[in-house]
Amino acid sequence: MGNNTISLRYANSLFFTAKEKNLTDKIAFDVERLYKILNENPELRRALESPIIKPALKQSILEKIFLGKIHEELYKFLRFIVEKKRENLLITILKKFLWLRDEQVGIVNMKIKTAYEFSEEQASLIKSKFETKLKKKVRLNFVIDPALIGGFVAQINDTVYDASLKHQLEILKKKFSIGAALSN
Repeated sequence: MGNNTISLRYANSLFFTAKEKNLTDKIAFDVERLYKILNENPELRRALESPIIKPALKQSILEKIFLGKIHEELYKFLRFIVEKKRENLLITILKKFLWLRDEQVGIVNMKIKTAYEFSEEQASLIKSKFETKLKKKVRLNFVIDPALIGGFVAQINDTVYDASLKHQLEILKKKFSIGAALSN
């Protein structure tokens, strides 16, 4: 069984527990914080993922850092992950939990690359257009990429919407080369 499948099973388990106990919002809030903490503290992440560090020491680290600061159900889940020696999947599990929560409430994450920073009005317009198209709430994450020249590239999971000037110029270039080849 692949790591993605295993991570999804653990995320489903946490999500089901949270939903069953009517704690989805509270646990999701703590999962977001935990995800951010692990991404911002690579030493902590490496310590938890290290096969050299004994599970008892990892449990102690978790207790010192998180006991009383995150919901008890999430804390128990973290201890369970360490017991099962799945700490190397923790980031992926947390990410999949958040994805499951977003799916439940009808939210999609959209990464938008632009050549320059969008104004509030532009961001609002693109958000409303995609919400209408997808019939879901859209959470925008902007990334500046000057190589695009203008326009934007939007990505939701594996689907890419390329409305960049660079892409349009590439299409035009292909059309001209095809036209030139046909005229010869």
